[in-house]
Amino acid sequence: MAMMLDESEASDAELIGRAKGGDRGAFGKLLERHYGFVYRAAYRWCGKKADAEDIAQEVCVRLGRAIRDYHGSGAFTTWLYTMTLNAARDMMRKTARETVKTEAYGAYALISGEAQAEPEDPAEALWAAVRKLPDKQRDAVLLVYGEGLSHAAAAEAMAISETTVSWHIHEAKKRLKTLMRPAGEV
Repeated sequence: MAMMLDESEASDAELIGRAKGGDRGAFGKLLERHYGFVYRAAYRWCGKKADAEDIAQEVCVRLGRAIRDYHGSGAFTTWLYTMTLNAARDMMRKTARETVKTEAYGAYALISGEAQAEPEDPAEALWAAVRKLPDKQRDAVLLVYGEGLSHAAAAEAMAISETTVSWHIHEAKKRLKTLMRPAGEV
């Protein structure tokens, strides 16, 4: 009867084989063994500790779904590195989309006459004003306009009714008009 190696003594290939078969302990050891590598690669890519941690966590989740697809034709670390870079690129694209949404809302608010900001950076001036709103109004605006959620989805996230979200948005728009009004105007 063959004796199984302790997970700390097992090679990557053995851990991968066991993890593919559903061995959670082997999968956990594989994550533990390579987490530092994933984090360092993510950190080098993005240069921010918090973002690198988010990327590394995402890679751990993806690895759980993808381990069965690893065929061993190349080094595991190469495959893992590719997965890490893909997660980092995905994060960059998501951040870029969020920036576009933020800028689009700033342009919408300016065009519709909801707000008047300093000409240097209207979107930033608008979001600075949004950050000054009372909590519920700020949250409603950030969820609906910043994240693109419907009033119903924002209501669920805020644990309030949809009509209350609509009211917070309405009140926020009124307050933003005042906050964004150039000094000296009535």
